[in-house]
Amino acid sequence: MARKRKRLNSQQLCKQKYKNTARDRLQAFWDVFEKEDQVLVIINADPDALAFALAIKRLLRYRVKCVTIAHPNEIRRLNNVAMVERLKIPLVRLKDIKPNEFSKKVMVDSQPNHLPCFEKLEIDAIIDHHPIGGDWDSAFIDIRPEYGAASSMAVEYLRAAGMKPSVALATALFYGIKVDTQDFERKSVLADGISFRYLFNIANRDLVRKFELTDLRRSELKYFNIALSELKYSKRRYYSHVGRVRSPDVLVIVADFLNHVGEIDWVFVSGIHGEKLVVIFRCDGYRKSAGKLADKIFGKVGSAGGIRVPPERKSL
Repeated sequence: MARKRKRLNSQQLCKQKYKNTARDRLQAFWDVFEKEDQVLVIINADPDALAFALAIKRLLRYRVKCVTIAHPNEIRRLNNVAMVERLKIPLVRLKDIKPNEFSKKVMVDSQPNHLPCFEKLEIDAIIDHHPIGGDWDSAFIDIRPEYGAASSMAVEYLRAAGMKPSVALATALFYGIKVDTQDFERKSVLADGISFRYLFNIANRDLVRKFELTDLRRSELKYFNIALSELKYSKRRYYSHVGRVRSPDVLVIVADFLNHVGEIDWVFVSGIHGEKLVVIFRCDGYRKSAGKLADKIFGKVGSAGGIRVPPERKSL
């Protein structure tokens, strides 16, 4: 029988967690659950969230009656589709189930304020690495915004439990860390590196590479032909308009490809998706900020911005 724990708000629990060891946090998490619990793990599906959800299934194996992973968003990115299919990750859409039929609910790599469909759910455990976005009551909260990936936290829970991840789980966590830290080009802490190194010899790195490379459908190769035929050059800059596209992601891929040309400082690739004009910016990143330029040009007419990362990753 799980110990009854006082429900504290997010600020109280996040302050409390810093006094605890990894084993203490693990035990506090386990204490939330009872043997007959039917647990719903709620995620906004991306590689980091998918990996952590798999880790929760491993952590709660034999401790609860069942664990179901649910997500509200449609998984469209081919990288993520490949990850789900090749690792056989069991998922259900949140709209297709009744959350109230589950006795306990866990939210990982997200918080109740992230999506409107999350806000009405009573969450028993929240584990995340994003900044604290609200003040809600849950039996267990572990939010560490200094971490680069939630998957790094998942590794710490598994190691505290003495559970070596399977190859599939290690592969998912390894990929989750790579994606959310952008191969450690984004903010991260030593703990991210330690978790990544721990997974290095367990994960199937060839499969991870396949996830990374799976970002185009065969039918989308035509956009490269269009982009190259429409390519304009001026003052070390490339411009190309691709026309209507099935997904804005293909514009990112084309822009990344053109940004590999050594004599080019700026790349601008545009296309129409639905009723929106989408423009992807790329630059060398050394004395230039694609995000600032995007905001300057388009900030008043639509969403625009960028993350200050090395040149090959610069995007709108």
